[in-house]
Amino acid sequence: MSPSQEFPTSDDRRAIAKPRGLQTHYTVGSLDPVYHAKAKILNDALQEIDMGRFQWYLFIAAGFGWTADELMLMVKALIYTSITREFDVQGEWIIFAHAIGRLFGAIFWCVGCDVWGRRWSFHLTILITSVFSLIAAAAPNNTVLCICIAMWSFGVGGNIPIDLTIFIEFVPTSHRYMLTVLCVWWSLGDLVGSLLAWPLISNFSCPPAPAPCSASSNKGWRYCLLASGGLIMVMWAIRLFAFDLPESPVYLMSRGRDKDAVAVVQKVATINGKISNLTLAHLKQAEILAGDSEVQSDAEMVKSTSAMRKFSEFHASHVRPLFATRVMTHSTSILIVLWALIGLATSLYFNFQTYFLQTRGAAHGIHSLSAVFRDQVISIFLHIPAALMAGYLVEVPIIGRRRTLAIFTVITGVFALLSTTASTYDAFNGWNCGLTYSCVIVCGVLYAMSMELFPIKARGTGYVIAFTAYCICNVGASIIAIYANINTSLPILISGAVLVLSGFIALLLPIEPRGNASIEK
Repeated sequence: MSPSQEFPTSDDRRAIAKPRGLQTHYTVGSLDPVYHAKAKILNDALQEIDMGRFQWYLFIAAGFGWTADELMLMVKALIYTSITREFDVQGEWIIFAHAIGRLFGAIFWCVGCDVWGRRWSFHLTILITSVFSLIAAAAPNNTVLCICIAMWSFGVGGNIPIDLTIFIEFVPTSHRYMLTVLCVWWSLGDLVGSLLAWPLISNFSCPPAPAPCSASSNKGWRYCLLASGGLIMVMWAIRLFAFDLPESPVYLMSRGRDKDAVAVVQKVATINGKISNLTLAHLKQAEILAGDSEVQSDAEMVKSTSAMRKFSEFHASHVRPLFATRVMTHSTSILIVLWALIGLATSLYFNFQTYFLQTRGAAHGIHSLSAVFRDQVISIFLHIPAALMAGYLVEVPIIGRRRTLAIFTVITGVFALLSTTASTYDAFNGWNCGLTYSCVIVCGVLYAMSMELFPIKARGTGYVIAFTAYCICNVGASIIAIYANINTSLPILISGAVLVLSGFIALLLPIEPRGNASIEK
């Protein structure tokens, strides 16, 4: 930012905004117009600083959370068979523990970050994940293991929402597309999980059934948890000690700490080698936007508005924009249904994929766990071209986001259904690779499309609602597993059918976001 450049004065902003009912500075109908005016000033300051060293450091630090999320999801699936053999259980409660922990974690951390701040949540989520994965490695029975899985999943549930919140509040508007690029860390988590499990589980696990399985001959899954937990602990240490993350300026401002918010913006500018002209006076002037008779002091603003945001995050005024018109009601409802159904289907498939792959391999003469994990790694390498293909297809005019999502959701379901007909191990692995490729496209498009379709003023609330629906259906997947016979292909058949149905439901979305910067209804 140029040293001579100044932000518009409050009089300038008032003259521009008032004819339009202040719509340029805060959400119409908001509980707190001062908050939105100040947030706009902070966002403008970060935009002037631009993308720099601080944001790239944050990209890596936030990426650790995404990697930890997917790493523990992958590890849980990869050690599933070893655990069921050693403890002589079917393992449905393992899936349930993960799903219920992740659900409560998502809700707790999303609300909690507005109570005690983003910074501590940013550090605590990944620390909890690491600690309980290390403890799980010493679990003496299935009950203790399930408790540990629920606790590490409680930490995992907050990783992505908190990392996204912090990233959005520090990254300039012009680089918000980096939110989608963060998904590359998911692929890294998949790859690391498979590479850890490949040598550890394949070399330190029980022989295939019906041979007996003692704890002394089945230490591979414990080694895998130790390695994963240790790696995540290193990520936590780097986050805490190598990257000095300040508190979010938007959060500080919402608590009436305007001076601290300005100091954080100045710190970011210094790290990026830039100069910021943002001063405390700019934020004080913004209070005029509330109207001459409604100007509040910092203390009053904290009591009357920050407290309401803290304890009423899901107040009707936060949800109402998602259903403001008939079209938005239709769009939001379909999105929530898609998140729920795709969450159910993908959880069913990937939770039982490795188990089914191993048992199918044994049935056809493939007894090597090393071969199973080798093929798992090969399928994960397909994530990168799949992501590139998704980025291309959503910009093709005749296809766009909606048809890309619909087509590849159906294709993913078809691959799942066909995988159950495979008569050889190699055939099943081929269908699995195809499904992995198409599923990456589905998840990438669904996430990006949701961010575009949810109105800006309710995007965070929309994400929490959709993700909660996703987690609830993860719990539903474990319940299906409890009552279904997982020794058959039934969970995968259900997964395929739900995905095909979801593909047709995606066509019911009333809005094609391609070519629209945002949806504001």
